[in-house]
Amino acid sequence: MTTSARRLSTLALLGVVLVGCSGGTADTPAPAKPSAPAKPATPAGSAGSADPAAAPAPPARKAPVRKAPPTLAPAAGGLTAVYTHRAKSAEKVVALTFDADMTADQGPRAARGEHFDNPQLIATLRRLKVDATVFMTGRWAEEYPEQAKSIGNDARFEIANHSYSHYAFAEPCYGLPTVARPDMAADVQRAFDAFRDAGATNVVPYFRFPGGCYDDTARRALAPAGVTAIQWDVVSGDAFAKDADAVADQVLDGVKPGSLVVMHCTRSAAPVTEQAIRRIVPELRAKGYRFVKVSELMSR
Repeated sequence: MTTSARRLSTLALLGVVLVGCSGGTADTPAPAKPSAPAKPATPAGSAGSADPAAAPAPPARKAPVRKAPPTLAPAAGGLTAVYTHRAKSAEKVVALTFDADMTADQGPRAARGEHFDNPQLIATLRRLKVDATVFMTGRWAEEYPEQAKSIGNDARFEIANHSYSHYAFAEPCYGLPTVARPDMAADVQRAFDAFRDAGATNVVPYFRFPGGCYDDTARRALAPAGVTAIQWDVVSGDAFAKDADAVADQVLDGVKPGSLVVMHCTRSAAPVTEQAIRRIVPELRAKGYRFVKVSELMSR
């Protein structure tokens, strides 16, 4: 082959590469090559084939399969199962959970300027790269749909159900109004509907009783909802607290491998939670802890 022919051949091959980089497929015709001495034909797909279009196409990539979150089977008598923490864990993992509370009758208070959300807390969790589970009421999702969507589409978080109304499922319960037994499963479903309407996708089949109050009647009434009830083994004490260090101390003193911590994502009812998190996270990490969502805590 002459020097001129070799140069033209090199330019033609570069043209094939550039077509591939621009998004062409294996079926895209290669640019015409200049005349050259004939070569023996090489079977398509054979090693050493000079024609990229003749090579077999790579296998199609499969979309990642999202595993269903783990749940617990109902207890004896059809009672909804209750999970509080991972018992006897050898791994230093901890689940921080945040209740986004807003009761069904608090709309007028929100209209007057009371903040039931806490965007700064969510921003701090993101900045510190902390995975967490937010137990959200349906009424909260309706009041703050953009925030619900943002939390519920961030891979670092998952949204769990804290009822629609934040009314009590058992009495007494801190003065909360009570959901009638026949309405309990529907109240839970209404919250799931609110998350869907907000556009949240990372929603898990977990439920937290408002106020943590429940009895066997409530557990039986929730069976049709198909949820696992999630409680906790560490109480942060952040509700209505004014001392962030006291909240941090209570969490740091209580956490053990496999713990599940309850906190709040509500500025008006838990004003120092974000400040406490700024101390809790680095100190637990210094002790070797890793932060996980409830779904991961349950899967190990």
